[in-house]
Amino acid sequence: MSVRIKVCGFTRVEDAVAAANLGIDAIGLVFYDKSPRHVGIAQAQAIIAALPPFVTVVALFVNATREEIEAVLAQCAIDVLQFHGEESPAFCRSFHRPYLKAVRVQPGTDLQTLAAQYHDARGLLTDAFVEGAHGGTGKTFDWTLIPAQLPLPLILSGGLDEHNVADAVRRVRPAAVDVSSGVEAGKGIKSPQRVADFVAEVRATQN
Repeated sequence: MSVRIKVCGFTRVEDAVAAANLGIDAIGLVFYDKSPRHVGIAQAQAIIAALPPFVTVVALFVNATREEIEAVLAQCAIDVLQFHGEESPAFCRSFHRPYLKAVRVQPGTDLQTLAAQYHDARGLLTDAFVEGAHGGTGKTFDWTLIPAQLPLPLILSGGLDEHNVADAVRRVRPAAVDVSSGVEAGKGIKSPQRVADFVAEVRATQN
């Protein structure tokens, strides 16, 4: 099965369109106002409207209120929710939308138990644990902390870029990879060349 590719943290229409045309499977939009990649409703609407067909739109939230999430869902064509904070399983599933649960991995993180708790998630997204940060740090983590078998699809994130993603895919064998800062020219500004190189490296592992 081919490894899916998600690029997260778009802030510009042209970057999202360029990435979509390079064959990525999903784009991530960050609705977390403490992130340098945060987008507002109007920004998100413009990006989504410009995308070609069959590109999945993922909305990322960090400990958002129900009202904040519902406001985004009412105004933007979101396909999948991504919860990057301490949201409970009941909260995640209460929106009746496909969702991903992000986990910041450190020694002692019990991914098997978390996968069981969030059993109806579309996938478990593993990221690096950095104190006070919720993703987008550019930091990798020890991939050996990931069990060989999980009951949920694994989405590998955390410090991936065009230089290490092929090794990551071969070693971890995730269902998908997720990248943000690793394909940027600046915070929230994606580099089409880096996206192209990242996609090529992932695809090369499938041959």
